[in-house]
Amino acid sequence: MADYILEMKNIVKEFSGIRALDNVNLKIERGEIHALCGENGAGKSTLMNVLSGLYPFGSYSGEIIYEGDVAQFKKLKDSEEKGIVIIHQELALSPYLSIKENLFLGNEQAKRGIIDWNLTEKKTENLLKTVGLRVNPNTLVSQIGVGHQQLVEIAKAFAKNVQLLILDEPTAALNEEESENLLELMREFKKQGITSIIISHKLNEIVDISDKITILRDGKTIETLEKEEISEERIIRGMVGRDLTNRYPERKANIGDVYFEVKDWNVHHPIDSNRVVNKNLNLTIRRGEIIGIAGLMGAGRTEFAMSVFGRSYGSQITGKVYKDGQEISVKDVPTAIKNGLAYVSEDRKSLGLNLIMDVRENTTLASLEKVSKNGILDKEKEITIAEEYRRKMRTKTSSISQNIASLSGGNQQKVVLSKWLATEPEILFLDEPTRGIDVGAKYEIYTIIEEMAAEGKCICIISSELPEILGMCDRIYTMNDGHFTGEVMREDADQESLMNLMTTEKERVM
Repeated sequence: MADYILEMKNIVKEFSGIRALDNVNLKIERGEIHALCGENGAGKSTLMNVLSGLYPFGSYSGEIIYEGDVAQFKKLKDSEEKGIVIIHQELALSPYLSIKENLFLGNEQAKRGIIDWNLTEKKTENLLKTVGLRVNPNTLVSQIGVGHQQLVEIAKAFAKNVQLLILDEPTAALNEEESENLLELMREFKKQGITSIIISHKLNEIVDISDKITILRDGKTIETLEKEEISEERIIRGMVGRDLTNRYPERKANIGDVYFEVKDWNVHHPIDSNRVVNKNLNLTIRRGEIIGIAGLMGAGRTEFAMSVFGRSYGSQITGKVYKDGQEISVKDVPTAIKNGLAYVSEDRKSLGLNLIMDVRENTTLASLEKVSKNGILDKEKEITIAEEYRRKMRTKTSSISQNIASLSGGNQQKVVLSKWLATEPEILFLDEPTRGIDVGAKYEIYTIIEEMAAEGKCICIISSELPEILGMCDRIYTMNDGHFTGEVMREDADQESLMNLMTTEKERVM
């Protein structure tokens, strides 16, 4: 007989009359790694928020049985006291505190109201050792990379005596090596008897790590797959309700002459001006062409795109930018926008959207001049433009007045694209355009990108996913340590050759 650590029975959760979870059932065996899969908005995170008490008992219907007892968690601390710890995609660490302070924040090691810092540091060292992180406990969180921050979050879970660890998109912001290290750590936890639930859109990782997979679609449980049934194709069929034979739209390239060019581009770090971040970069994009920039984390891809886009990153920037053979100014963001540039950032929640605004306001945020006169907003014009892009992007929202924070990741990304398309750009830099988005929403975003290229726009995709680069781009630049190490046509490229170029020190044009 199966030993279930968790059963969730007939869970129903509604928001303003809309049913986000519709009689969802989930069973988790003790010590297994169980994946939750589904499109953005399928209800995965909502279900975990119900389990953890973020949506308290009484705000949903159904039953949670944990460790054989009925659980009625009214707040997050209730579930944590029972050993259930959730790590969200947006890490909940304070960058201004040290690692040891973050690990025991709210769980201070104190005697008579006085924190015992020696005990705190000793426990921190042991916890960091558990997750394989060798770093000084007194280091500020802001001074370590995202991969290490993820490990600090997991160490924090162990400080709470975790029995059931929930990881929501744990590898979304990690590079390939960091992702593999994290998955290996989950295997080690399994050997220790710890149960894990993982939510991820990276299907190759899910197939590799999971003992079982439960698929949600439109707030309903579709099926639970056993280990021997798991494959990417089967997961996709369950998620989208059909076979998705092609991950990328058919490329109907109609490429013209060189329209956009960056020459001899150099960028220094904004704080440490002696450090060169981009070194003598040269790049061209033809009309209707989709190019890619492939590189490992820290290669300088984002820094390049941001520096070209109105010098929004860097110092001591030198080099020239040309459009249709004429040199243009990109001295600041407004000037870059006026000259036809747009940049979709890799972090849509921090840099791409205003989360306290609605869909309408976010759509027109970068093109207020078009919806205002003499500094006064023309609301009717704003509504017209927002509705136009909602239809064009096929954004799933109750109305353009819906708060942007309540949309799924895929639909938020469509609003970010709408915001920049409303500026009528001719050159678009798309930085990690499908990060944290499910396979169905990815295809929709890819289709939109293909349509923009068909209109003659110049598009540059920056992505950590090599299949995405190979599936979408006509020509690919590889990058390492701030300089381009290669330039290769799609038909001549594969993952191995790109990885070789991404890790080489010398420039090689193929």
